[in-house]
Amino acid sequence: MPDLSRITCIEDLRVIAQSRVPRMFYDYADSGAWTEGTYRANEANFQKIKLRQRVAVNMEGRSTRTTMVGQEVAMPVAIAPTGLTGMQHADGEILGARAAKAFGIPFTLSTMSICSLEDIAESTEGHPFWFQLYVMRDRDFIERLIERAKAANVSALQLTLDLQILGQRHKDIKNGLTAPPKPTFRNLMNLATKPRWCLGMLGTKRRTFGNIAGHAKGVKDLSSLSSWTAEQFDPALSWADVEWIKKLWGGPLILKGIMDVEDARLAASSGADALIVSNHGGRQLDGAPSSIEALPAIAEAVGTEIEVWMDGGIRSGQDVLKARALGARGTLIGRSFLYGLGAFGEAGVTRALQIIHKELDITMAFCGRTQIDEVDSSILLPGTF
Repeated sequence: MPDLSRITCIEDLRVIAQSRVPRMFYDYADSGAWTEGTYRANEANFQKIKLRQRVAVNMEGRSTRTTMVGQEVAMPVAIAPTGLTGMQHADGEILGARAAKAFGIPFTLSTMSICSLEDIAESTEGHPFWFQLYVMRDRDFIERLIERAKAANVSALQLTLDLQILGQRHKDIKNGLTAPPKPTFRNLMNLATKPRWCLGMLGTKRRTFGNIAGHAKGVKDLSSLSSWTAEQFDPALSWADVEWIKKLWGGPLILKGIMDVEDARLAASSGADALIVSNHGGRQLDGAPSSIEALPAIAEAVGTEIEVWMDGGIRSGQDVLKARALGARGTLIGRSFLYGLGAFGEAGVTRALQIIHKELDITMAFCGRTQIDEVDSSILLPGTF
């Protein structure tokens, strides 16, 4: 394992990941829709929130341990589902799941992952993980996918509600994003500058969407897979589908993509166990508010009826603490995890989690709290957000 002691913040990992990951896959992870205004606001709006520093408070016996949908976690953080993770680093989902397991937080596998449900189950030796589901037009495929999730020991299902249609992401279009990358002159020139990534990919057989290829009807090769995914996201998704999936799944259900109080109330009344305040990392509706901006009203409206979590813009343990103070029982990290993965593989993911945990623990102490479950809005300066 490399010595990462001089990697002291998530930004360090981002810079290294940018130098090591091919442009189209780095841009896929680190970009938003249209003007990217919402993408930037997700991160920037955390900086507007100011903390109350307290002194002469006993800081001994601190703990960041809590629960998320009844599962004990080392800190109120889970790894978010991110598509094409195995293109940031060879076998990326496997490496992320291993790091999360060792650290004691949940890992969420995306429907659009490179490594499959079965890959994760095998590599984590049956350790429970979470799975994120997109609703496709092919309902038979969805039923089979849920059965595969059960067989893989998935312990909670995240249903994403905000991708019925795909937001326009200019960089993905300009880069000609595919998995694996097409052997164009431009791509080959860029890949020539990423020898570490290329060597990793030569050593794995996992180079396309593992949950779909070989499982969906009519998908046999890259060209058929591309056309299938383009046609399959279902714009007719409704709350009736949420009820259908809840009955089909039968376990803890998390609804991802809630940004409006009215939708939060519908989520709470659906019988789901948690909701995630999320704008898809600013990758869908550009011009929507940041997730942290939308969080307080949603937490106030339904926080006693359903667990409220959030994702989007978290780059530090301080951000996790601020989200907790504004009503989030839990948080999810996407880009912070991907930067670590792209930079150093599994060791980089572990380092990202260590950084976030240390910042969370120390900042909590400076704010006069020793237990994460004691954190509330009283640790924030009034009127700063």
